[in-house]
Amino acid sequence: MSATRQRPFRRLPYATVALLSAGVLVAGCTSNTPEDSGGGGGANEAASANDEPGETVTIGFSAPAADHGWMAGITEAARAEAEKYEDVELVVAEGTNDVSTQISQVETFINDGVDAIVLLPFDGAAMTPVALQAMEAGIPVINVDREFDSPFAARATILGDNYGMGVSAGTYVCEQLGDNPNAVVAEIAGIDSLPLTQDRSQGFADALADCGLNVDNRVAADFTVEGGEEAAANLLQAAPQIDAIWNHDDDQGVGVLAAIQNAGRDEFFMVGGAGSANAMRAIQEGNSVLQATVIYPSTQGADGIALARLVAQDRNLSDVASQEVPRQIVLNAPVVTADNVDQYIDSAFES
Repeated sequence: MSATRQRPFRRLPYATVALLSAGVLVAGCTSNTPEDSGGGGGANEAASANDEPGETVTIGFSAPAADHGWMAGITEAARAEAEKYEDVELVVAEGTNDVSTQISQVETFINDGVDAIVLLPFDGAAMTPVALQAMEAGIPVINVDREFDSPFAARATILGDNYGMGVSAGTYVCEQLGDNPNAVVAEIAGIDSLPLTQDRSQGFADALADCGLNVDNRVAADFTVEGGEEAAANLLQAAPQIDAIWNHDDDQGVGVLAAIQNAGRDEFFMVGGAGSANAMRAIQEGNSVLQATVIYPSTQGADGIALARLVAQDRNLSDVASQEVPRQIVLNAPVVTADNVDQYIDSAFES
C-alpha cells in the first residue's frame, strides 16, 4: 500500500433519520460556546473540552482517486483537519478507483492496528466486507458519503444530502420565479444511472412542484467539463427560451458556462451544485448567469477525521446531550448566493 504518514504539529424540514446540519457537527466537535458571528459557514474556533489533547490515536484514511475537484477537496480537508490535533497521527492511503486496491489498503490498516479508519469507499457494497472485518477487529470505521450495505460495517456514517440538494435548488428557483407560473426551468443532471443523481432530480422536482413549476427541459452529463459543455450545448439548441437552469455539479459546470457563453445566451439565471470555489468566485463577480450554487460538502472527510478522533478517545460531540457520537449524520445542503458567499468560500474545493 502506498501511504503517507503525517504527524501534525501538535430547507425544507424533511428527515427520515436523525439529522444534524454541518454547523451542528462542527460546533459539536469543537465547542460548547456559540460563536459570536452570524455566519453559517465559517469555522467555529471556540474552545471546548474536546480541544484538549487526549491519548494519541492513529487514523487510517482511504478515498477514491482525486479525479474530480470535489474528491480532491475531500482528502485535502481530511489532512487539514488532522493537522489541528497534536494527538492525531493520520495515515493517508493513495487515492484509488480500484476496489481491490482499496480493500488491500483497509486490510493493511487492520494489520497495523490503527485506532480508527475513515473510509470513503469507491464502491460501498464492495467495501462492506472489509469494513466489517475492521469493526470485528475492534477498529471503529467512519463511513463517508457512500454507504456500506450493512449497518454493522461502520461505527458512524457521514452523508451529504443529495435529495436535499435538489430541494434547496428547487426552493431557490421557486423564490426567484414563483410569481411566473409559465417559467421555463431546465436541468443539467449528472450521470443518470447513479442513485445520487436520481435523488437530486427528485428533490428538485418535488420542490418545484411546491410552487407550481416543473422541469421543462432536462439533459444529463457526466460530472466532467467536456460532458457538461456537450450536454449544455444540446440543451440550449433544443430550448430557445429558458428562465432558470439547475446544473447538478460545479465541475461539469465549467463546461456548461462555456457552452452558454459560446451560444451567447443570458436570458436565464443558473444554479450550480456541490459548491466549488470557482463557482463561488463567479457568484462574487456577478458577471455571468451563475447566480447561486448548492453545497454538497467536501468537508465530509474532515468531519470523518474529527469523529474518528472522538470515537477512538471515547469522547462525544460537546453540544450533544447523549453520551456517544451519533451513528449517522446527514449534512445540510445550503444555497450560496452573493449575499452569503463569504461564509462558505474559504472551505470550498477547487474545480
